[in-house]
Order: sequence, then structure tokens, then C-alpha cells
Amino acid sequence: MNTKIWSVDKEMKNQDSYPQIEEASLLLRNQEVVAFPTETVYGLGADATSEQAVDKIFKAKGRPSDNPLIVHIGDVEQLDSIVAEVSETAREIMKAFWPGPITLIFPKKGFVAENVTAGLDSVAVRMPSHPVALALLKKASVPVAAPSANLSGKPSPTSAQHVMNDLEGRISGIVDGGTTGVGLESTVLDCTEDIPVILRPGGVTKEQLEVLIGEVRVDQALKDEKEAPKSPGMKYTHYAPNAPLIIVKGSEKFLQEQVEYFQKQGKKVGVLTTHENKNSYHADQILTCGYRDKLETVASELYHVLRSFNDYDVDVILSESFPEHGVGQALMNRLVKAAGHQFIVQ
Repeated sequence: MNTKIWSVDKEMKNQDSYPQIEEASLLLRNQEVVAFPTETVYGLGADATSEQAVDKIFKAKGRPSDNPLIVHIGDVEQLDSIVAEVSETAREIMKAFWPGPITLIFPKKGFVAENVTAGLDSVAVRMPSHPVALALLKKASVPVAAPSANLSGKPSPTSAQHVMNDLEGRISGIVDGGTTGVGLESTVLDCTEDIPVILRPGGVTKEQLEVLIGEVRVDQALKDEKEAPKSPGMKYTHYAPNAPLIIVKGSEKFLQEQVEYFQKQGKKVGVLTTHENKNSYHADQILTCGYRDKLETVASELYHVLRSFNDYDVDVILSESFPEHGVGQALMNRLVKAAGHQFIVQ
């Protein structure tokens, strides 16, 4: 399969002058699979009303089909065709954070293909804020199921090149709208419960939600790996670079001691750190990822850095850990999954 790439202006200042969007949206309407940028990561989209189209997502990614997908819409009016009920709490959140990096779970209508929801009676929906995504979704005029546009288990893509590296020849096209902003997938919030439950932390934090709607719970599966996760994109190991990743909880001195321990075993060691701490370590490869006092910058660069380690000859990667408040909760959630829950604790 030939994978076509369309380059478009990230700002989409004049949406009517982009034939690339028209061509990509036509492919979506014709049951093909197209990758596109959102404000979080690149998504791999297909018509959410067509089981045949959605099946192409699973085949392209190598993703198990028992893992539900998030439906992306370009207009709130599209909710009527896929959602059975919208609570007042959900309406408040939509008003405050849509378009934006939060996915809400609603009771579903039968309009959505069964393989989108993995047989569940609920559906996850979000409206992305990226101008290119909104333009494509509006032009396609169908709800679009879209997980991250990467091979299953690999770090999510934050650029069109990342998508090409994983999926060239597997999908019909890629809309290149530049690099993404948030860098981590959306928050997933279950609005079918009396007290909303965060099933996946992301760009909209628990603290932000509680200011708006009061108490918000966190899914037990985020704290206990033995619990089965309920959120799209959280059921299997994700985000892993090629070399084993281990999170080190402790001081910079303690992390350097671990570097030396592995080097004495003849291993080449990579270190994932922040710009402030890059001179604290002596390793075979050091890659920096944002600023520790601005965790949103670490989050936005995390997947790019995890992918970048694949370009270097390292046998093991040691990563600093980060505070789990605000966006740090989402950051550590992804880092822990990338590490397969491997820690070294001081």
C-alpha cells in the first residue's frame, strides 16, 4: 500500500483553501484509514460507524481488537447520533474543556460500530482542539474512531515522521500538521458514574476537574497493576522503547550509582533526565526531556525522547521519576507503562 502524505498549515488559517483536507476526508468516508495530528498525539482514524473501516485500524497497528477506541468528533451535534444520554456534569465539562484533551465516556447508541467499543455499552468521545484535526473531522462529517497512530506497544507519535516510521505502507495517508503540543494522550473520564472516574490521566488534570465539578475519583487500575483497566488504550503494555527502561526513584547520586552498576556488567547505559540535571550523570547516552519545574514540558517531549533512544546503541535506559501531581500523574502513568512497572528505589 502506498501511504500518501499531505502537508498542511498547522494554524489552518483558511480552511477552504486546503484540498489536502478534502482528499483525506474523502478517504475516511470511503472506509480508508488516515493518520492526523491532534493537540495530544497523532491519531489513526477510520469511520466509527463502519466495522470494516475500524478493523483496518487494528490490522495496521497490530492492536488487539478487545481494546476499545476513542471516537473523535468535529461538532457537538454529532453526539446525538452516537450517545444515548449526556449528563449535566458532562455538559459542564464539555463547556469548559471541549475542544481539548479530555475524553468523556457516555452510554452509547447503536450507531457506533461494535468493534469501536469492544462490545461495551458505553462509548468514549472527544473533540480535539488541533485546528487540522477539527478541519478534517468537520469535512469528513462522520464520527472518527482514532487510537494513537503507532504500532501497538510503541511510544505514541508526536510528529508525522513518527507515524511514517511505524506505519508507512500500512495506511492510506498521513495529514502532516507539524508536531503536537500536549504530547500525552487525553484524559479519559467516565461520566456514567454518580461521581466521575478518571480512567486515564492526561492533559486535563484531576485538580482542574475538581475545581469545576467537585469530587472526582481515580480508577483503582491506575494504582494497582493487577486491576483490569477500563479505559481505551490502557489494557496492554505501551510506549516502550527497544531497550529495557527502568525508573529510578532517588537522588541524582543514587541514579549515577545505578549507571555504574550496569556499566560494570558490560552494559551500555542510557539516562533519561531533564535539562537541569543533564550534567549530573556520566552515561553512554544522556537524553533530556523538558524542565523538572515545568512538568508539562517533560510530558510534551516524553514520547519523542523514548523513540530517540532507539537510535542509540544502549542496553538499558534509566529514567528519573517525577512528582505525581497535576500533569505529573499522566507523565508517570505513561513512564511506568513504558518501563513495564520496573523500578529501582533508593
